[in-house]
Amino acid sequence: MGAVFTSMPLAGRIFLGGWDFEGAGAIGCVCLIAGVYFHIVSRRFPAIPDYASILERAAEHSAAGRDRQAVILLTEAIRLDPQLWQAYQYRGELHLRHPDPQAALADFHEAIRLAPREAHLYTLRGWAHEALGNEAAAREDHERAATLAAQPTISIEP
Repeated sequence: MGAVFTSMPLAGRIFLGGWDFEGAGAIGCVCLIAGVYFHIVSRRFPAIPDYASILERAAEHSAAGRDRQAVILLTEAIRLDPQLWQAYQYRGELHLRHPDPQAALADFHEAIRLAPREAHLYTLRGWAHEALGNEAAAREDHERAATLAAQPTISIEP
């Protein structure tokens, strides 16, 4: 936009022989400087990653049968934010679906470390223990999931 305003007086002089709007050059210079400034600022600060969209894209890949790409996306989400327990959960579910219960167990364990009050994580880890043949650990996780599920949620009344 700055270039357009700046070129108008010059184009007017060349094609029309004159330009009646005296402030066009100054407005053009201000717009050009503002445009350059905003361009530099936008390059300087990288965009904040949107974890929800990464998880959604991973789910889309998984639904389309591209589980390998989904695991890659979830691993990238974990690299960007190691506190994102949902990424560990989803990646563990993919590992559990493609018989790699040891990797699933590691992911569920990390998800539980980050979100110990999520009952469904214990159920998932119990399934991983069952796949590895560790019935005692599976039973313990299922009991913990049932205990957490039965506990009332905290509500704040006005």
